[in-house]
Parts: sequence; C-alpha cells; structure tokens
Amino acid sequence: MITFLIAIALLIGGYFTYGLFVERVFAVKRQRRTPAHALRDDIDYLPMKTPRNALIQLLNIAGVGPIFGPILGALYGPVAFLWIVIGCIFAGAVHDYLTGMISIRNHGAHLPQLAGKFLGKSMKHIVNGFAILLLLLVGTVFVTSPAALLANMSSFNITLIILAIFAYYLVATLLPIDKVIGRIYPYFGALLLFSALGIGIALIVTGAPIPELSLTNMHPEGAPIFPLLFLTISCGALSGFHATQTPIISRTTENEDNGRRIFYGMMIAEGIIAMIWAAAAMSLFNGSQGLNEVLASGGPAAVVSAVSTQMLGAIGGTLAVLGVIVLPITSGDTAFRSARMIIADYLKIGQKQFSSRLWIAIPLFVASYGLTHIDFTLLWRYFSWANQTTAVIALWVGTMYLVLAKKPHWITSIPAVFMTMATFTYLAYAPIGFGLPLNVSYVVAALGTLIAIALFMKRVRRLSRATFAVDEPEVPDGAFGMIKRAISPQS
Repeated sequence: MITFLIAIALLIGGYFTYGLFVERVFAVKRQRRTPAHALRDDIDYLPMKTPRNALIQLLNIAGVGPIFGPILGALYGPVAFLWIVIGCIFAGAVHDYLTGMISIRNHGAHLPQLAGKFLGKSMKHIVNGFAILLLLLVGTVFVTSPAALLANMSSFNITLIILAIFAYYLVATLLPIDKVIGRIYPYFGALLLFSALGIGIALIVTGAPIPELSLTNMHPEGAPIFPLLFLTISCGALSGFHATQTPIISRTTENEDNGRRIFYGMMIAEGIIAMIWAAAAMSLFNGSQGLNEVLASGGPAAVVSAVSTQMLGAIGGTLAVLGVIVLPITSGDTAFRSARMIIADYLKIGQKQFSSRLWIAIPLFVASYGLTHIDFTLLWRYFSWANQTTAVIALWVGTMYLVLAKKPHWITSIPAVFMTMATFTYLAYAPIGFGLPLNVSYVVAALGTLIAIALFMKRVRRLSRATFAVDEPEVPDGAFGMIKRAISPQS
C-alpha cells in the first residue's frame, strides 16, 4: 500500500504548500470586513467560528460523491489514485478556495452572479438555470442514496424514509443556518470522521492488498479513462457542486484569513475520504471484475455495506454506514438551501420573512420528489456531467478574476482548459450526449475548447478596456439595505 500512503501524504502536504501558494496569489486582506459582518441578517449572513464553518463546509461538499464516485472509479484501477491526488490539490481545492474567496469579496455572491459579472450578463441567466438544475439533481441523488442505505439496514419502507429525509431538508432549508445546520453538524461530523478514519485505519492495520500505481486501464468493460474517469470521480477531485456551496459559508466567514482552512483545507479532507474508499473498493473484491459484480448486483451502496462490515465488524460497520449516510444528507440539505438562496438573489426577493423562503422552497421539493422515480444510474450520469460543467464555469470565473487582477492565472486556467476538453468529450461520446465515436469526440471537444478559449479572450479584451472592479467595495455602516440585494453584472 505504498501508493496509498504516499497519496495521503501528498494530499496533506498539498494543503501546507500549494494551498499556501494559492492563498498568497489571492492576497487575503485581514482588515477587510466580510459579508458575515457587513450584511448580517441572522438568516444567511452571520459570523460563525472557523471550526464550525470548516465542519459545515466539509459536510456540505462531501456528499455521497467522494464515496460512490471513487467506488465507481476504482473499476479503472490505481490510475484513479493519480486523478484524486492531482485533481484535488491543483484543481478541486483551488476551485473551492477561489470560489469562496471571490464570493466573500463580492458580498457573498453565488456562482450565477459571479458568472454574470465576470463572463457576461447572458452567462448569469444560463448559469442560474444550470445551477438550479444541478442542485435539484444533487438534492435528489442525496435523497435516494441514503434512503437506499437506510432501507438496507432496517425494515422501514423506502418511500417513508425518502419522505422523512425531505421533511428534514425542508426544515434545514427554511430555518436560519445556525438553528439547525450549525447545531447538529458537529454530531454528524463525529460519525463522518469515525466512518472515514475507521475504514482507513482498518485498511492499514489489516494489511489490505491495495494495488500499487499503474497507468493500465483495468475497467472490465474497457471504458476509456479519458474522459470517463474524470467525470466519474468528481467529488474528491474536482466538483462544480462545491461552487454552489462555498457561498453559503462565504456569508458566515469571520475573516478572510480563515479561507484556506475552510475552503482549501476541507477539499483536501474530501480528497482523503475519496482515497480511502477508492482503496477499499480496489482491495476487497478480488480486482475490478469482482467489484463490478458487486456493483451490478447492488450498486455503490452494496459496496459501502460490504466494506464497512468486513473492515469494522457488525457494530462498527453499522456506525460506518451511518457515517456514509450522514454525508449525502448533510449535502442535500444545503443543496436545497443554496437553490433557495440563488433563486432569491436572482429574483431579488428578501429572505427575512419565513413566507418568502417557503414559497421558493416548496416547488423545489415537489420537483425533486418527482425526480426520485428516475433510475439512479441514469440520474448519476446526468449529475456527473452537470457537476463537472459547473466546475468548468467556476474555473473560468476564477481565471477571469485573476487575469483582471493581474495575478498568476495559470493556477485556474490550466485546469479550466483540461476540464473543458474533458466535459466536451464526454458530451460528444457518452450515451446521454451525442454518442459519437471516441476519436470523433476528441476532435469535436478540441474545437469546442478552442472556441471557449477564444470567447474568454474576447471577454478579457473587452473588460481590460473598461474600468472594472474585481472586488465589490466594502459595505459602509448603514448601507445594508442598499447593497444586500445583489451584485449588478457588468457587461
């Protein structure tokens, strides 16, 4: 398990080295008032301590993705380790950090507002619809997956479990963030840590036969590594869903100096979770073929149950599965909360009144309940594509910010170009897309990527000729009512 241990060490080291470099590139301003103080409304904007913010951020972003995704990605073999480490350090954590910090500098703006400001007014409307679609898919996936795990552990009807989870989501979506999410997440966090660390330590103690690094494609069906692996393993390496979650915490962050620990650090923690589950899936089922058989019979949830019981026994395994259940539930609640906030910002509807929150939330839950009747495998494929496409948009937003701020933009432009190529290839090749031959898909994706770069450069030239402030001005005392509504996109 040398590869596994080195990978964990690299992830941890990445936080203290590359994470520090990215922080210095952004250049935090410790004296600048954050939205938590300047726009405080005690609903979505309010200061919370860094440990709590960090834990909420981890539970927000670490849904079922860093477990189910790496389990599915383990079919490709140890090459999955490479993507988790490189993707997490140089793409995912940078994506999360810049999304969070740019949001802080722009009054806690969500991704659609930031896309409108940096990429053009039309992008605001496109990303707004796209973000709502992604959050609906995320919320639905994060209802059905924990419901399936709970149904396997108990005799309860799965429909009743789904309705119970929806009831919790509704409460968490409507009440102030510190009333439910801020209070129960520490307990959920304890289960999460027990689950991830328990499995990881058990792998080491038992000497599990974790395979060493190999670039060989071990997928039993011969599925191509590029682009499929890079969309299968999203959470744990790079996830656009995080761009919808970081603004929730950007509105509760006390000081910009806390950003690296909250945004970059929690993505590294998610990468470690992904490594542990990918390693477990590779080592405990006699190779990719055995893993594929388990997945065919019961999906990723069956793998989770088998790994937890085999590694930690009946009682420990049950607690570990509960920890896995916690992950999607604590991302699903904030997915709906984020969707409610994005719609409110887009329509300029104040959220101080409970009724204003309610009438936005109800249609979201009705639509999500309808999506629970769709086949999970198909739902996951659409989620994977929507997730990584959102990541591409967020990376281009970060790149534009850095270009206009005259800072080293390659920290986001390189992963932005790579993932643009990957998502275009997937759209052209995958059955849910155009179903083209792989070689043709590469050509189509290359042309699409070049067009995206050209449009980006055109936007850069336009904004460079104008007076453009990458950061919104600080909110002066007494200006809360005038500025809180939203950022006006600059064209």
